[in-house]
Amino acid sequence: MSIFVGNNTEPMKFPKLPLIVKILIAIAVGVGLGLVAPGWAVRAMNTFDGIFDQLLRFMIPLIIIGLVTPAIAEVGSKAGKMLVITVALAYTFTVLSGLFAYGFSSAWFPSLIDRGSLDALEAGEVKFPPYFSLAIPPLADVMTSLVLSFMLGIGIASSKAEALKKGFMELRTIIVKSIEKIIIPVLPFYIFGLFLDMTAAGQVAPVLRSFIVLVGIIFGMTLVLLVLQYCVAGAIARKNPFKMLYGMLPAYMTALGTASSAATIPVTLGCAKKNGVKEEVAGFVIPLCATIHLSGSTLKITSCAIALMIMLGIPFDFGTMLGFVMMLGVTMVAAPGVPGGAIMAALGVLGSILGFDAQAQAMMITLYIAMDSFGTACNVTGDGAIALIMDRIHK
Repeated sequence: MSIFVGNNTEPMKFPKLPLIVKILIAIAVGVGLGLVAPGWAVRAMNTFDGIFDQLLRFMIPLIIIGLVTPAIAEVGSKAGKMLVITVALAYTFTVLSGLFAYGFSSAWFPSLIDRGSLDALEAGEVKFPPYFSLAIPPLADVMTSLVLSFMLGIGIASSKAEALKKGFMELRTIIVKSIEKIIIPVLPFYIFGLFLDMTAAGQVAPVLRSFIVLVGIIFGMTLVLLVLQYCVAGAIARKNPFKMLYGMLPAYMTALGTASSAATIPVTLGCAKKNGVKEEVAGFVIPLCATIHLSGSTLKITSCAIALMIMLGIPFDFGTMLGFVMMLGVTMVAAPGVPGGAIMAALGVLGSILGFDAQAQAMMITLYIAMDSFGTACNVTGDGAIALIMDRIHK
């Protein structure tokens, strides 16, 4: 949007609002209007949301195939002992962060969150049905898409199928553009409709109360996770973990501001070097981990998923969550470089393993983006811990 000022022929451009701001506005407006909106208006918005639900369901298998396949092909096509060890460490850190989130969340969330507050939503109770629905069947189910992505990604890497790899790189570009130009711009309107409906149906109060509690708790969990990671890294590298963690503070603060692992790479590199990591090790590990290490994102997704399962009255156990976390650790490789990439890549796993429908996935997106910055900050700061370990191994 732009306007002309005085005799100046150059338009004054207003800065674009960050996605989190748009979503917060959508929630606030949805709650406010939900208190006074007539039934026909809620039904009209639910009609729009129903169509977007179908579009999202159609896109999820394409997102998985278009993002996960080239990501696995790229990582798998690189060789070298340092790469293998770094990837193994990043995956281990990511999975352990998810298990830490499971342990903490399953122990504390039941007493902090309104259990079953969204039972009506899970049961399919609809007070304001849409005027009509439009079915857009996906090309494949989620598990088929995941298995196909792993098979193709590993096959491309092992057979060095460059033409096929190039084709999937181009497919990734199309999928990313679809997310950027269709899914992300429409998402605030979808969330507006969701909260409009919940408010009109009298379900929004416990949801907002639980959301506020969650944001504070999960922020604290990311800090505890970083302390644990640096205690492990410090023990292996034989360095003071708290001094090393303090040395990463500039990277943490930069990531809070940018909400981007890639944009923070120069600062993270500088911090790792000041912590004593050799330049050649830091130059390899930090950019790679910005792509494959997402401990903070996995912690957020796991914790938010458990919170929503409690609110929806969905039972969960360790076996289910272990499979979810291990699969999530793999799909996270596809996340960097895509707006809201981690949660978008996770939608398929949320649906296939935990049974989240489109409404539950929308609430997951809302929660995730509300905490996007400090999840990214946790990812970036954890990269420094992996660099410390790799520096010790490299000696």
